[in-house]
Amino acid sequence: MEIGSDGIPGVALTSKLDLALGWGRKYSLFLYPFVTACCGMEYMSVACAHYDIDRFGAGLPRFSPRQSDLLFVVGTISHKITPVVQIVYEQMTEPKWVVAFGACASAGGPYDNYATVQGVDTIIPVDVYIPGCPPRPETVLDGLIKLQQKIQTRKIEL
Repeated sequence: MEIGSDGIPGVALTSKLDLALGWGRKYSLFLYPFVTACCGMEYMSVACAHYDIDRFGAGLPRFSPRQSDLLFVVGTISHKITPVVQIVYEQMTEPKWVVAFGACASAGGPYDNYATVQGVDTIIPVDVYIPGCPPRPETVLDGLIKLQQKIQTRKIEL
């Protein structure tokens, strides 16, 4: 075991483990798409061969939150569906990440009324926001790359 500059044993080993786990996690994302509105069409175009979200390790969507670690909230969230979003988030495996896909999921979009949630971050924590109405596929890929960078630099808790 190596001694770190601060005199604590195991510092070098832990930092290398962080890097290895971060690299593995960022290329093995188990995606759960929570699609409620028109942005779902753009999500599907990113998953097709031209943009190929699979090259980032997020190609196969899971259809159970218990098998996923990445929640894509795609579209408008109403107050009526808020409990469902919370249950889906609670059922996901740790560590878990959330992406707000589009203007409606990020900030309520054009719907500023009593029935629409003004951003999914008022319900659950969001890691990456993908802007647009609907967002272009290139923007979605950029958001996914930013999420991968966040996953890579995350420290593990022992």
